[in-house]
Amino acid sequence: MIALDREIAAYYERGREEDRLRTGAGLLEYRRTQNLLRRFLPVPPARVLDVGGGPGRYAAWLAREGYEVTLIDPVPLHVEQARERASEHGFAALPGDARYLSFADESFDAVILLGPLYHLIERTERVAALREALRVVRPGGIVVAAAISRFAWLFDGICRNLIADAGFAAIVERDLTDGQHRAATDGRYFTTAFLHHPDELLAEARDAGLAGAELLAVEGPWGQLPDLDERHADPARWDALLRAVALIEREPTLLGASIHFVVIGRKAIASGRE
Repeated sequence: MIALDREIAAYYERGREEDRLRTGAGLLEYRRTQNLLRRFLPVPPARVLDVGGGPGRYAAWLAREGYEVTLIDPVPLHVEQARERASEHGFAALPGDARYLSFADESFDAVILLGPLYHLIERTERVAALREALRVVRPGGIVVAAAISRFAWLFDGICRNLIADAGFAAIVERDLTDGQHRAATDGRYFTTAFLHHPDELLAEARDAGLAGAELLAVEGPWGQLPDLDERHADPARWDALLRAVALIEREPTLLGASIHFVVIGRKAIASGRE
């Protein structure tokens, strides 16, 4: 059962995800997420389910690292693009919905959701997706889920001087009121999404049953730096930036200043289970 909102589906069918992680803020997001996954995922050849994995950038990288990866995504274009990558890198790519995983209980050693929570507008749906992740992961297995910050478009609007536009300002005002991001259908300011306050994501993870849940910033306060590509071209400057983000990744007063943050936790091991 795949039921993606028509507007959201149309946004992703434009193909923007294929190159989004290659430059600028997307590149910082990608490198930092790789660093976090390296630290928290079990060692290869663990079985990883990449839920909402898009065109397969993370799945291909994980497969190259030696993981047994299955990717699902509700967008037909993404599944097609992921299958093209899969033919080279050796992972599975299937259509699927984060809320209704078609896998047996305890089928995977880790589950990553690096996008689905953005577009599950109702809290019940987000908690349902996290519970599904916990259902299919083995006891003691890792779940990693990403969210977009409640404040992301406010900061972006200031940095790119978009906030002076009345239409953009109205979008940001609603973002800050209830987290409901309602952009114009032309895709200039993303698409329909839910923007998390850090406390909300942690509460949702705990309600879903994620044990030992903790939040970590992805980009830190520096996702809107205008010279990220130039920094990446200079290994010393890029490494210094990544170290700086890591230093404050758990700082609760700065989590909301990161474009993305993740919740990481485990499936509890039942008492008395060997």
